[in-house]
Amino acid sequence: MSQSPGPGIDSAAGAALANARAAQQTSRSKESERILAGIGLVIVAVACFATLDTATKASTAGVPILMGVWFRYAFQAVATTAVLLPLHGTALLRTQHPRYQLLRGALLLVSSTLAFLSLRYMPLAEFTSIVLIAPLVITLLAATTLKEYVSPLRWALVAGGFIGTLVILRPGGEAFSWAILLPIGLVLTNAWFQVLTSKLAQTENPLTMHFYTGWVGALIASLALPFVWTALPSWEWWALLCLMGFMGTVGHFILILAYQRAPASTLTPYLYAQIAFAMLGGWLVFSQVPDRYSLIGISMIAVCGAAGAWLTVRERRVPIEPAES
Repeated sequence: MSQSPGPGIDSAAGAALANARAAQQTSRSKESERILAGIGLVIVAVACFATLDTATKASTAGVPILMGVWFRYAFQAVATTAVLLPLHGTALLRTQHPRYQLLRGALLLVSSTLAFLSLRYMPLAEFTSIVLIAPLVITLLAATTLKEYVSPLRWALVAGGFIGTLVILRPGGEAFSWAILLPIGLVLTNAWFQVLTSKLAQTENPLTMHFYTGWVGALIASLALPFVWTALPSWEWWALLCLMGFMGTVGHFILILAYQRAPASTLTPYLYAQIAFAMLGGWLVFSQVPDRYSLIGISMIAVCGAAGAWLTVRERRVPIEPAES
C-alpha cells in the first residue's frame, strides 16, 4: 500500500523550489542592472564625444588643425599608457596583427583630421548626423566588397539614411558647399575603420587596440608637428586642448565598460543620442539651431541608422563605435 510523502519532504521540496526561484529572480535582477548600467555608460560616452566635438569646433578658431589632432592623440596615448600599462604589463602590447593595428590607427587619424576640418566649417548637429550614417555605409561595403547578402529591409534603411543625408545637404541649394565633402570622406574612412575593428576584435584585446590607436595617431601626427606648431596666446587654448584629449580618452574607456556589461545589439541604438548632445552643444556654445529641413534629415538618419546598426550587431555581434573626432 503506497504512502504519500511526509510533511517534512513536502516542506523541503517547497523550500528548494522557492530558493531556486529566488536565485533565478536575483540573477535576472543582476542582469537587468548590468544592462541598465551599460545603457547609462553608453549615454555618458556619447555625451563625452559630443563634448569633444564641441571643443574641437571651438579650437579650430585659434589652434592649427594638425596641432590639435596631434594633441588629442598624444593626450590619449600618454593617459592610456599611464593607466593600463601598470595594470596589464607587457601583455597590453601583445598583438597578433601589428600591421592591422597600424592601419587601424592610421585610418582613425585620417578620420579625426577630416572631423577637425568638417567641424571648422559645419554646424555640430548636421556634422554628427552625417557621420552617423557610417553603419549604413558598412552595409554597402558588406554587399559590394564582401559579397554578403543584404535583406530588403536593410536596403530600405540604407536608402532612408541617404535620403536624410541629401535633405541635410540639399545639393544645389544655399546650404550646399564644398565643405560637405569632408564629412562624406570621414564616413568612408570611418566605415573601413569599423570593418577592420570588427576583424581585429575576434582575436585582439580591446584595451590593446585602444592603446595602439592612441600611439599610432600620436606618432604619425608628430611628423607634421614641427611645420604647424604655433605658440598659443593664452592658457584658455591649452585648457581647451586638454578638454579635447580628456573627453576623447574617457569616452573610449567608458564605451569599453559599457560593452562589457551589455550586448552590442542592446546598446547600439543609444549611440544616436550623440545627435541630441551635439544639437545641445551647438546651441549653447555657437547659437546654432538646425532648420526645419535639417531636423527632418537628422531624424531620418537617426531612425534608419539606429535600426541598421542594431541589425548589424544583432546579426554579426560587431560593436559599432560612435562618431567622434
